[in-house]
Formats: sequence, structure tokens, C-alpha cells
Amino acid sequence: MSDVLSQLLIQGLNGIQYGLLLFLVASGLTLVFGVMGVINLAHGSFYMLGAYLAFLFFELTGSLFLAILIAVPITIAAGYLLEATLFRPLYIRDHLYQVLLTYGLILVLDELRRLAFGNDVHGIKVPALFDFSIPLTQTLNYPAFRIVISVICLIIAGALYLLIQRTRLGMIVRAGSTNREMVQSLGIDINLVYRVLFALGAALAAFAGMIAAPVTTVFPGMGNEVLIISFVVVVIGGIGSIKGAFVGSLLVGLADTFGQVFVPSLSGMAVYVVMAAVLIWRPTGLYGSPK
Repeated sequence: MSDVLSQLLIQGLNGIQYGLLLFLVASGLTLVFGVMGVINLAHGSFYMLGAYLAFLFFELTGSLFLAILIAVPITIAAGYLLEATLFRPLYIRDHLYQVLLTYGLILVLDELRRLAFGNDVHGIKVPALFDFSIPLTQTLNYPAFRIVISVICLIIAGALYLLIQRTRLGMIVRAGSTNREMVQSLGIDINLVYRVLFALGAALAAFAGMIAAPVTTVFPGMGNEVLIISFVVVVIGGIGSIKGAFVGSLLVGLADTFGQVFVPSLSGMAVYVVMAAVLIWRPTGLYGSPK
């Protein structure tokens, strides 16, 4: 295999892995934004929270698996409580109130992070079970843990699709996104559904931070970086569409990865060029529908 093809293969795998990781964050964002109508600028903070909790419990237990097992319920509970106390009153408010509150929440969570962990960069060891490389060619190897991340993300993507499209909860969520009052008139507690949905979105973002921590390290500001790119994914895929978030994540992951390798001077523009091209072709995104 030539060096060019080998490079394309490696970067393609990196782009897919990055894109699938973005999907976990963007899927929760598109559900909260598209279904609940809340612009949650603090969504990236859950990604940061997950990474720091993984680091904390990894230091205590020495196992990434145990750290994730402990941290996931905490993030679910945090999302549930935040929706019940802070976000619920915002459903009938203007988007400006949502922006102001969620931006304030970013500052609060970041300050709590600073007080608890400081501003140092932290690392988590790759689990020993996956701490090896898979030979792709005679001269190139690929880390097994990155492939594990991709497989986990694909499994979650499939489960999320089945949840939204094939279950009663998914039916209620889809109906509630169209006509909240109609769902309430059928005797369904739409507030409870929204609370569960918000907690799910928070947990997905946090879980993405947990499994990404051994690859990207744990550092201040990591939530803000992923938030911006996740909004790009949501816009490309179409607001409220899980399928769109999946396709958009892969497009952004590949564009960003190949951009950094082949045109590093313009790599910062790559994903925004893709977004602009998609919006010119389909203003509502790939799978979005006008409301």
C-alpha cells in the first residue's frame, strides 16, 4: 500500500472516530434544541463534567470502566435536577433568557471545575485491555482503543435510533416536539418526558467526555470547544434530527481531520465551509424540516 493511501486510511479512521464522538454530544444537543426548544449553551459543560468525573474516579479506583460506571449516574442525576430547577421555567420564555441562563451556568460550572481540579491538564491511562495497536499495513498501526470508541459510539447511535423511532417514549417525544399541548391533553406528563430527555442528553455528552479522556486528555475549556463544533453538526444535520446529527457528525469529523492534515493553514475553516455548502443546498439542514 502506498504512503498516500496509508495516510488516507489512518486519517479516515481518525475522522470517523472523531465524528462518532461528536455524535454523542450533538445528539443530545439536537434533542434538547429541536424537541424542547431550549438553546443550551451549557451543553458542552456536561462533556467537560464527564471527563473530569472520569479522571476523579479513575484516580480513586484505578479503572476507567469503574470510573464510568460511577460517573454516568451522577451526570444523569445532574441533568435531571438542572432541568427541574433551572430549565423548566424557560420553556415559555424568549430564547434570550435561555442564552443568558445557560451562559451563566457555563461560568458557574467552570469555576466549580477550577476550585475542584485547578487549571492543570490531566491524563487518564488507556485501559490495559485495549492498550495495543492493530497493524493496518507493514509499517502502520492503529490504536485499538480508538476503534473501541468508534464501536461504542455506533452501538449507542443504534440504540438511540431505536429509542426514538421504535418505542413509546420515542413516539411521545416526537409528538411532543410537534404539539406539546396535544400530548398533555392525552394525559401524558410532558414535563417528566422532557426531564428524562434532558437527562439523557446530558448523560450522552458526559459519556463522550469520559471515553474521550484517555485520547484527548482532560483540560480546562474542553467543553467550550466541543460545544461550538456540536452546534455546527446540528445545523448541518437539521435541528431535531438524530439521523441528521449522525451524518453531520461524520461529515464534520472527516472535514476537520483531513483539513488539519492536508491544508493546515485553512483547517479552521473546513467545517464551516461544509456547513455553508449544506445550508446553500438545504437551508434547513440535511434532514431538518421547516416548522
